[in-house]
Formats: sequence, C-alpha cells, structure tokens
Amino acid sequence: MKRSFEYRLPAAKRALRPFAFGLIACALLVETSQAQESDFPGIKSLMSVTDFEESGLDKLSDKELDALDAWLVRYTAGEAEVLQRSSKAVRAAEKDFEVESKILGDFKGWSGETVFRLDNGQVWQQRLDGKYKYRGPANPAVRISKNWLGFYRLTLIDSNKSIGVTPLR
Repeated sequence: MKRSFEYRLPAAKRALRPFAFGLIACALLVETSQAQESDFPGIKSLMSVTDFEESGLDKLSDKELDALDAWLVRYTAGEAEVLQRSSKAVRAAEKDFEVESKILGDFKGWSGETVFRLDNGQVWQQRLDGKYKYRGPANPAVRISKNWLGFYRLTLIDSNKSIGVTPLR
C-alpha cells in the first residue's frame, strides 16, 4: 500500500488564510481605486450623456458607478484585447469607430509629434509627418475616425484639416 504525504498547516495558520486573502483583496481594491482616480476617466466621462442615460447608468449610485469603473479597468486590462481579435461583433463595430470631442488647452496646430489631449480623457499622438498652423478658436472640435486600412485620422471640424494619429490612452 502506497502512502502519500500531505503537509497540513497548523490550525491557527489555516484560520488566518481568509483574513490574509481579505487583506490582499482590499489592497487591490484600494490600488485600483487610486489608479482609477488618478488617470481613468470613468464610464460617465467615456460615454455621451445620451448613451449614459439610455443605458440606465444614470440610475446607479456613486458607489455602484465606482464598482463599474473598477470592473471596466480590470476588463480593459484583460479581456478587451482578446475580444478585439476574436469577436465578429466587436470587429464590425470597430469599422464604424468614430469619436467626436474637443482638444484641451492652447492648440496651435501640429508639427510632427504633437500630442492631442481631448476633453473626453483620450490622448492621441500624431503618427504622420506634417505641419499645420491652427488659427481658429480655442478648444477646437475634432473627429477621430478609422480609415479602410485601420489607421486613425484626426480631423479638425471647423477647418476640415486632417492628420494621422495613434492612441496613447
């Protein structure tokens, strides 16, 4: 008869396991929450007012919205990239991708490696060579769309001038 050896922690140490896992979970939640506060814009900022209200998210409490934002951070870090490659529905929606927003700050145009910070929290960088001096009003409205090759293009709505861009976040 073959005997197997199994090591068992003493009862006192086994009793501490749930407590230790709880501490780790709390630390991760605090870390996620702090990261969320520092750079994640939140679902309320990512969605248009109309989309936010039509989806019923305006009925959620602040605590529920915080929980949804924490889930969205985890989801984006993990499964979102996989679905972009594997889901037919996501690939179809990606073809119709378009963002309308406004540039934050004092915008003077682009000159090679310009970074565009948008009021929806997105940050884009110029990916194609080119220069353009902008002389329009502050915080111009822009549209970012995807071309048939899958590259992004930023267009200043008031002047209809465009440049290739890539997302930074």
